[in-house]
Amino acid sequence: MSFSRRHLLQSALVSIAASRLGASAFAQGAAPSPIVFAHGDRENAGLWITTFWRFESNGYPGDRLHAINFIDPGARSDDAVEQPDRSSSEDQLRQLNAAIDSVLARTGAPRIALVGSSRGGYAIRNMIQRGGAARVSHVVLCGTPNRGVFDWEENPGSEFNGRGPFLKRLNGGETDVVPGTAFLTLRSDGNDKYAQPDGRFVNRPGVATGITSEGPALRGATNLVLGQLDHREVAYHLRAFREIYKFIVGHEPARLDIAPEPRVTLDGQVTGFSGGVPTNRPVAESVVEVFRVAPDTGARIGSLHRRVTGADGQWGPLTVEPTWALEFVIAAPNNPVTHIYRSPFPRSSAIVHLRPARPLGPADAGAASIVQMSRPRGYFGIPRDVVLFDGKEPTDVKPGVATDSVTTLRLAESEIGRPIVALFNEERIVCRGWPAAENRITIAELTY
Repeated sequence: MSFSRRHLLQSALVSIAASRLGASAFAQGAAPSPIVFAHGDRENAGLWITTFWRFESNGYPGDRLHAINFIDPGARSDDAVEQPDRSSSEDQLRQLNAAIDSVLARTGAPRIALVGSSRGGYAIRNMIQRGGAARVSHVVLCGTPNRGVFDWEENPGSEFNGRGPFLKRLNGGETDVVPGTAFLTLRSDGNDKYAQPDGRFVNRPGVATGITSEGPALRGATNLVLGQLDHREVAYHLRAFREIYKFIVGHEPARLDIAPEPRVTLDGQVTGFSGGVPTNRPVAESVVEVFRVAPDTGARIGSLHRRVTGADGQWGPLTVEPTWALEFVIAAPNNPVTHIYRSPFPRSSAIVHLRPARPLGPADAGAASIVQMSRPRGYFGIPRDVVLFDGKEPTDVKPGVATDSVTTLRLAESEIGRPIVALFNEERIVCRGWPAAENRITIAELTY
């Protein structure tokens, strides 16, 4: 028996044991609480995919896990002023309430747990403070800038201004929590780009923000510091998962790794941009093709799937093996043909989010091929992390506080089609460049 198949068999046996352990633990009482996960500013539900996998690997029923997709995930510049393709705090409150109503009706549960990353935590706090506590047993806020990203006179209507009306209302009581709902906050020890004393990450270098690394903490909550994890990692990292799981379930998870399934079914939506702003509105008439590729060369092994999206933007379903490296090709209207290379998917998911790249810009002029390495669930921390792109540490990733999640290579014509290695710590993706002259771009999208 080959190493890979022996490893898969051993992992499957461990998975069965862990699932039985989790199932027996849950069976002793009522069914586990449904959990609704809320993503951050300009993000999407698909970022919770690894969190879902880890919950499921501990026996948590997948039908009790729900991730909301806020329709227009970007915040307005002024919360009270209409802005195309951006949402207000009221918009997000309304959508979160609708998601909670749907989950409670479907499951019959009396209460739910809520987990929010960054801005998603604003919607949760807003809902709780405005009479929603009776429906919510636990709240976990991950990197939510509860004191604001800045606290100054400028931008007075921004959700992220600590002295603006939105946060002044949320933080105006004797405590920041509501009795009857348990609160946990997770934050970084100085490595969160949106909890910094200097304004350089909000385009005002040298100006004091009035915010410290303790900004995400809440009075009256359990407040935990997760070391040097960055702004996104305090939601999506395995260390964050451990704390989320413990707080909601009441005991340590049986495992932190992800138990693979023997067969994996994938699905999700294609979304895009409007006015240069990312939205979670489905994109119809997108041609999605999926190929199995060789993990060491990025060369195509076979075609697996082709579908033209309808009004709902759904691109699947697709069944694959948990050891297959994949290339997703998205040809969406008004966008470059985008080749997304991904690590193998160990488990099934219905929230595999596909978004084509933005149109090529002036910086891409003269390049024969454009290749990006993207980390949606975290940032590149140099020197904290090993970050190598085509064998070199990227020069467009700033060292120090982790702030960049995309790095770009621009290649000559002679380099089109050759294997390019994207390495982040222990995750390795081999992709290939495609001709920019054909309005194509490559993204090596990291999962972890």
